Amino acid sequence: MAGSLNKVMLIGNLGDDVKMHYFEGGGCVGRFPLATSETYMSKQTNERITNTEWHNIVVRNKGAEICEKYLSKGDKVYIEGRLKTRKWTDDKGNDRYSTEIQCTEFTFLSTKKESEANAANSGNAPANPAASPSTPSQPTVDDNDDLPF
Repeated sequence: MAGSLNKVMLIGNLGDDVKMHYFEGGGCVGRFPLATSETYMSKQTNERITNTEWHNIVVRNKGAEICEKYLSKGDKVYIEGRLKTRKWTDDKGNDRYSTEIQCTEFTFLSTKKESEANAANSGNAPANPAASPSTPSQPTVDDNDDLPF
C-alpha cells in the first residue's frame, strides 16, 4: 500500500454541551467530550463491567454551529474524523499533549429526551405520539395469496 490512513469512527454520548470559540475572521470551532462504553461479563465475579473511554471532539465552522444548535449533553451521535495530537507548553515550561478527533462527518442518532422516553415507555408506545396514526391500521388480508410460506 502506497499511502496511509488516519480515520476514526465513533458512536457515543456527549459528556457536555458543545463549547464554541469564535475567531475574528468569522470562523469558529466547537468542542465537546464524547463517551464510548464497552460492557462485558467478568469471568471471575460474573458481574457486568463497563469501561468508558472519553474522546475530545473538535468540529469546525458550519458543522460546529449545527452541533451547538442541535446537540446537548447525553445525546447519541455518530462521529467520523481523524486523530490529531496537539503539543503546547504549560505555565511551568512542561510540554503537554492532547489527542483530539477532528470531526469531518457527523450524524445525530438520538437525543437524551428520546432515550429517556423510550426507557420510560419500555417499548410499548411510540416515543412521539403525534407521529403515530390516530387510528390503528388493520393488516391487509389477501385471499389470492399464492406464496408457499
